[in-house]
Amino acid sequence: MTRGRAQDTEVCGVTAAIAVIDGKWKTGLLWALEAGPHRPAELRRRMPGISEKVLTQQLREMETDGLVHREVHDVLPPKTVYSLTGHGRELAEALAPLADWGYLRLERLTEARAAS
Repeated sequence: MTRGRAQDTEVCGVTAAIAVIDGKWKTGLLWALEAGPHRPAELRRRMPGISEKVLTQQLREMETDGLVHREVHDVLPPKTVYSLTGHGRELAEALAPLADWGYLRLERLTEARAAS
């Protein structure tokens, strides 16, 4: 799905929701930020494998989509903190049933592997 779909008003609701969480890292970032505000380095530690460039890109897209708030503190060295907006918390809550379904699926896969 392209980034343009996140701004398209002529799509169904599910497509609109998926457009803002599309990609490898955004759902993990939502999950991490649900626990509270984090600095970028903290998010990188919680998400092994994400590069600084990709983390910055994903957070900027999520900020553009109104999911996260970026607060820059005027100190040296500069301190940036990311947190979920109300809109981001609503999305996280909406995704909770999908996460529950995913955990059930993982349990079924584990049971199927154990049985074979």
